[in-house]
Amino acid sequence: MVDEEELQRKLKELTQEHRDLDAAIDALTTTPPFDQIQVQRLKKRKLQLKDLILKVNSQLLPDIIA
Repeated sequence: MVDEEELQRKLKELTQEHRDLDAAIDALTTTPPFDQIQVQRLKKRKLQLKDLILKVNSQLLPDIIA
């Protein structure tokens, strides 16, 4: 089983990368013309990160059946 501290560290890294991508996408799209393919790639990576963040969060929070 993965250590909780390791999961917390991973979550922090993923969240930071997600924020960085958000800033990069904003910076690219504010000054036209911009490379639409590059923006699409960044958005795709951002979605992948979101999925990973949710996965790590679910490993950190135990399932509680009410």
